[in-house]
Parts: sequence; structure tokens; C-alpha cells
Amino acid sequence: MRLPIRLLAPVLLAAGPLLTGCGGPEPLPETAPAPRPTSARPSTDAPSTALPSSAGPSGPAVAAASLGGPGTACPLPVSFSLPKDWKPNAIENPEDPEFAALTRQGPAFARCEVDAKPAGHVGFLRVWTAEKGPARAALEEFVAADEKASGASYRETTAGALPAVEVTYTVRSELLDEEKEERAFAVSTPKGAVVVHLGGMGTEEHREMLPAYELARTTLKAL
Repeated sequence: MRLPIRLLAPVLLAAGPLLTGCGGPEPLPETAPAPRPTSARPSTDAPSTALPSSAGPSGPAVAAASLGGPGTACPLPVSFSLPKDWKPNAIENPEDPEFAALTRQGPAFARCEVDAKPAGHVGFLRVWTAEKGPARAALEEFVAADEKASGASYRETTAGALPAVEVTYTVRSELLDEEKEERAFAVSTPKGAVVVHLGGMGTEEHREMLPAYELARTTLKAL
């Protein structure tokens, strides 16, 4: 298997994906998730100081494609809609120990990443799966595994018709030398827990991509 370019150019960590399929583009990774000692303690359900998940300067995103179902780029336990020009790629062999630093975060394995660059943004919407269990537990462990994460705030919400848990938090960016916003939501399905995460090059870029994240959350269905 060809090694991702990120291993050769860590200075561009904010720009590209994990291990994607042979047919997909291979820009450089945005983050390097891995199982790490817990440092981000889950907060209570106090109101978040980050933007509400519905915020987004671009307005609501319009569905242009579907992801997760049969015949789509990434077979997943869920499906949801994507905006125009967001390009999904399946993650190759996410459970391979050789690439665990890239494809595992806490209890979850990366299954799919949706590249926003063709739509004019620098970032990814990533889908992670974990074993069956409560969505909140999976999400808390997912965030706790990122040693650069802090200020996590959780709230109950919905994803499509499913109960969900959402988290907003900040991550220290070594590239930008500043804190940047990230968020994710998680659901439980008969096939296991699913975490959908939105990062971004920085906070401004993250906020610009929120409509795509919200489109995924509001259109999500268990398969």
C-alpha cells in the first residue's frame, strides 16, 4: 500500500486526507488522530461557548448527492446527503495496525472522508465507526483520545430521526499556533456507533463548512 503523503510532509498537516482509495485524490491530512492518553475531560452539558451547530455564514447547504448507501463511495451504517462538489473517498484498511495513528481515534476507526477542497474549502467531513454502545460514550472517548482537544461541551440533539449527541471543542493547531474550533455528532445504530466529525484548517474555515455538516446531521438515516 502506498504511504500517504502526510508522512513525508508534516508541515502541511492541515490540508489533506487519511488513507483513501486508489481512485481518489491524495492531498495532505488535516489532522493526525490516534489513540492517545486522555487529556480532554468531558464537560457537563453546560452551554457551549462555540457557535451553535446550525450557524454558518454560507446559509443552508443544498443536497446534491448521497453517501453511505449501496453504490456510493463509502459503505456505512448510515446514509446522509452531501452538498455539491464535496468529494467522498473510502479509507483503505482502517484497522491495519500499521496505520493506526492515522485511522484510529479512541474506540473509532475512520471509514470515509469527504474532501471540501473541490467546493472551495480546506477541510474534511470524516465518518468514524465504533462497536455497538451508547453514542455519548463513543463520542466522549473519541474526543478524549485527542491530546490537543480542550473545552469539550456536549448536548443532546437529533440526527435525522435518530437521537444523537453533539460536541463542540477546540484543538491546538501547531501549524497556525492557535486554537481552532471542531465539532462532531454521534449516533447509535444496530451496526455500531457512528461519529461524524468536522475539522477545518482554522476556525473561520470550520465555520464556513458548517452548512455541509448540518446537512449531514439533518438528513442522516440508519441503514
